[in-house]
Amino acid sequence: MSSPNVLQSLLNTFLGELRKIVTLPASGLAAAGTLIGSAGITVLNAFGTRAALDSGAQGSRAVQSAFETGYAAVPLGTVGAVVIGVVAVSSEYAANSPDAGGGRQITTTLAASPHRVRLLVAKALGVLLLVVATAAVTIPVCVALAGLIIGGASGGVAGSDTAVGWGEAVARSAGAGLYWSLTALLALAVTVLTRSGIVPLVVLVTNSSLVSFSLLLTHVTPLAHWLPDMAGRRLFGGLSTVEGGLDVVPGALVMAAWAAGLLAVAGVVFARRDA
Repeated sequence: MSSPNVLQSLLNTFLGELRKIVTLPASGLAAAGTLIGSAGITVLNAFGTRAALDSGAQGSRAVQSAFETGYAAVPLGTVGAVVIGVVAVSSEYAANSPDAGGGRQITTTLAASPHRVRLLVAKALGVLLLVVATAAVTIPVCVALAGLIIGGASGGVAGSDTAVGWGEAVARSAGAGLYWSLTALLALAVTVLTRSGIVPLVVLVTNSSLVSFSLLLTHVTPLAHWLPDMAGRRLFGGLSTVEGGLDVVPGALVMAAWAAGLLAVAGVVFARRDA
């Protein structure tokens, strides 16, 4: 098959998978929940900052710039990214209702797109696009909300030690979006390997929001800093308070290597085993 035909086939598969992912109720709820939840946290934080400013507490730890106040809610998006990455695959293996024959969507998907590696690439690209779009909307909305609530009371800075320039703001926002994206791809790969959404959702959501198993492991061995979530944590910039570990660029490369490696393994497994 010629290269143009391969690219056209990949594009068609990608568009079909993107449409499927976007229309999944769980992925839509994850994207909307990320936006609404992050905005809600930002509003609470911003009113706290505004109250501190009104009470004359300029320069205290309770006072943050509009960017820092809005950006503080960004880690919540990691949970949404996990959900999107998981359901993009787990929905294929969920049993349909008895009225629909009780089968699984994966058989229909493979009938329409029998090239499994191409199908997995299309799914990964669809997940990546949805997560990037969610980040591109959520982060600016949170920062804008913080700015509207805090207003000019702090001059947009709220203390010279918390000043964030446009370059840093863009870099940190891009870093957060990259972290979300790589987390979603890791979740997708793990779900392909398990063929179930339950284990990846429980483990990855818990690790991202409640108890970081990787962080606990750093107290046992410094090698835990090379695990994907710990390696990439500095992509969030000033929000990372854990000492030691990798710097931003090496950490991002390690996290990307984990995502690429797991996707490669998932591709091999997906191509060789029965549906």
